Amino acid sequence: MSPTRVFCLSGRFTRRHLQRGLTMIESLCVVTVVATTMGLATPGMQSWQLKQALLAATAELETDVQYARSEALSRQQSVRLETQTLGNGTCYVVHTGIAHDCICSGNGQAQCSGDAVVLRVAEQRDGGAVRLATTTTSIAFDPSRGTVTPTATLKLVDKQGRAIHLVVNIMGRVRSCSPQAQISGLKPC
Repeated sequence: MSPTRVFCLSGRFTRRHLQRGLTMIESLCVVTVVATTMGLATPGMQSWQLKQALLAATAELETDVQYARSEALSRQQSVRLETQTLGNGTCYVVHTGIAHDCICSGNGQAQCSGDAVVLRVAEQRDGGAVRLATTTTSIAFDPSRGTVTPTATLKLVDKQGRAIHLVVNIMGRVRSCSPQAQISGLKPC
């Protein structure tokens, strides 16, 4: 039974059926508004996603620097963080042993020579959201004091050119900063 209402207009009773749903024009207007809104939001969303990827990569690298320091102290053995350029991006390896004992072999793997042991491997592929750009290829953590030689600035850069620098001081501590305050919430470098 369809819903009806009865109206009394100037003494006459009429029946009127209630309309259900939307007309085609109303539906097209809604689709147009939603499409326009999504078109405006997409570039902002991509920028936000890149920023989050940069912050995540920074947190991961900072954690790995602290991990290398703590492993040197707990193992009573020198631990290194080495960065390497690959054909398809950059890589860093946390390992025991001397400089260049371990090399990235791609696909998140590293190979070591001698008694060196891989503790952690991370890659940033070309074309990915974030890349590691640094001039320091190897830093060593002292097993007795946790100090680092040499000090280093590890730079992470996203596709839009925003960067975060991780500055590793002589005591092996890390601080984050952003050149020209590109990333809100971080001190400028």
